[in-house]
Amino acid sequence: MGHRPREDAEFRFILGRSKVPVLAYFTGAWPKALEPCRVMDLVVADIAADYMGRLTVVRIDSTRCPATTERYGITGAPSGLLLKEGEAVAHGAGPMTIDEVGKFLEAHL
Repeated sequence: MGHRPREDAEFRFILGRSKVPVLAYFTGAWPKALEPCRVMDLVVADIAADYMGRLTVVRIDSTRCPATTERYGITGAPSGLLLKEGEAVAHGAGPMTIDEVGKFLEAHL
């Protein structure tokens, strides 16, 4: 399903090398986030396949990348952040269907 950085520096590297917009998908390991994040994993995997070549998808574990999570003001999981040329252009929070994510992306790409 795309990249899974193990630390903040790795995310910055991926972001800096991407020639297309980046969908950063934030997950969490705390109990209330586990099930919604599992559901979103499947949705985001489909999105990564559908937008291959037009979008870089990055799955970020909020506990492994705390500086990235803080930098973008992410306070819950699952959350999605669309970045263009390294700058955040749109944020979505909570679980979404594949149609909802598609509409979110089309509105901001």
